[in-house]
Amino acid sequence: MWFRNLLIYRITQEISAFVQGIKAGGDDELAEHPLEVALRSKPARPCASQELSTYGFIAPFGKGEDAPLVQISGDFLLIATRKEERILPGSVVREAVAEKVEQIEADQGRKVYKKERDQIKDEIIQAFLPRAFIRRKATYAAIDTKSGLIYIDAFHPGRAEDLLSTLREVIGSLPVRPITTKLAPASSMTDWLKTQKAADKFFVLDEAKLSDTHEDGGTIAARRQDLTSDEIQLCLSSGKVVTQLSMAWEDKLRFVLDDRMTIRRLAFEDLLRDQAEQDGGDDALGQQVASFVLMMLTFREFVPALLEALGGEEIPQGLGEQQPREPLASADEGIDVTKLLGMKDGLTATLHFPGAKQKDSDDDVDPLYAGAVAFVRESRRASVSSLQRKLLIGYNRAARLMETLEAARVVSPMHTDGSREVL
Repeated sequence: MWFRNLLIYRITQEISAFVQGIKAGGDDELAEHPLEVALRSKPARPCASQELSTYGFIAPFGKGEDAPLVQISGDFLLIATRKEERILPGSVVREAVAEKVEQIEADQGRKVYKKERDQIKDEIIQAFLPRAFIRRKATYAAIDTKSGLIYIDAFHPGRAEDLLSTLREVIGSLPVRPITTKLAPASSMTDWLKTQKAADKFFVLDEAKLSDTHEDGGTIAARRQDLTSDEIQLCLSSGKVVTQLSMAWEDKLRFVLDDRMTIRRLAFEDLLRDQAEQDGGDDALGQQVASFVLMMLTFREFVPALLEALGGEEIPQGLGEQQPREPLASADEGIDVTKLLGMKDGLTATLHFPGAKQKDSDDDVDPLYAGAVAFVRESRRASVSSLQRKLLIGYNRAARLMETLEAARVVSPMHTDGSREVL
């Protein structure tokens, strides 16, 4: 049991309340477990002759009616769903509809309009359904009740939402949201390639996708490419950002991260697989359980490390998130240096910035402009990613601030290597 893709969701209420909601009643017998009972209210089943699709829960391990729908291993729960659908090729349906319409128009000498055409299409679909091909897709989800995270083996959010909404339907309530970071993944990945240095314990591999930030901009895909080469650096200096990057974490995982915080092509190294095989013994079920537990223990280390590398998790409201700090000052007011530097009472000084707009055009001034100037001058760092980290803002806003700083001659224009000087 090794996931190949990863979408991560945060449970947005206290995790203890969630655990109580699905574990109350004792765990001596798995069949009496409340979550097990809830999932059995919506089992997966075959499509009836006139059904396009069905969706329900299946046993993650084992087969048969007696196989449990919840695999419980300490703090980790594993569930699975299966979607069964009848596949009707669109071209076949369109040809049949066109043939039927032509026949009606020829026999009755009249025009067939949209409403009747749609009715004909529905009739043809109902006639073809019993003979349609059947496709089955299983989706797995792992719940870390201690960390308050749900991991779904999928790369398309729609597929993950199908599972979550069905789980929410059977247990009554499931307040979750996709996990987000304080820094945009694209900004961090771009910074890693520009500086040719990834976060601690992470290693950049040989694949990346670079995109222009403009609406009509293009995309460059690099595969089996030295990402430290001059060609890649030239693309970055021209304004492209990294929207997808292949990476490795320690000696345990290889994966591709994209700008939507989706992890694809997740591959566990042989070291972990060999350990799971050794821990699982000769029994097939034991092998599956051992690999699942080892995978979850790896996620418990990997995900916090990845979130930290991306500036930390943006905590959902109600889980102790910190309120955003007030900007140091507006552009026209300047900064109270005495307060900022902790100077003694009785001394007053205010720092004003070049290029700051007057009060009659305050609507055009970003309220974080003054803070950006102060940070750039104090740290002597002039990059979009550093502004993101300091001010806890998105990439686009940080880029606009950097353009404003350049126009005010606080920083220099971007050099060919992507760097700027503080003037």
